Amino acid sequence: MSISVVYWSGTGNTQAMAEAIGEGIEENGAQAKVMSVDQASVDALAGEDVFALGCSAMGAEELEESEMEPFVAELEGKVSGKKILLFGSYGWGDGEWMRSWCDRMKAAGAELVEEEGVIANEAPGSAELNACKAAGAKLAGI
Repeated sequence: MSISVVYWSGTGNTQAMAEAIGEGIEENGAQAKVMSVDQASVDALAGEDVFALGCSAMGAEELEESEMEPFVAELEGKVSGKKILLFGSYGWGDGEWMRSWCDRMKAAGAELVEEEGVIANEAPGSAELNACKAAGAKLAGI
């Protein structure tokens, strides 16, 4: 089984989280396809039953607007019944962007692997990277 981990990262923090999720997937017997959103296809991802999406908080706690938001908006109508992991990092606020994103995907019919997503304030430390690996393991076990 191959599981896509699609992310947008401005500083490398969310990319580090994506790579840790990929490690967790591979350590548990599945293949991980870790890629930035500009390398991903909505149609290809919509054909998968299990995948991960990551984006750091931008602006007033929102998804990055030039690449990730359009990708998520196009994918949104195709996530019903899918098992999705959401993740990302933030530098201010309290994680509101992730709560909003989780609510949005649940409203579209997705089943979230982690109800509140996996988030890191600034650079992910060992606790956050371990949470990412554990979430990747969970994806591989589905």
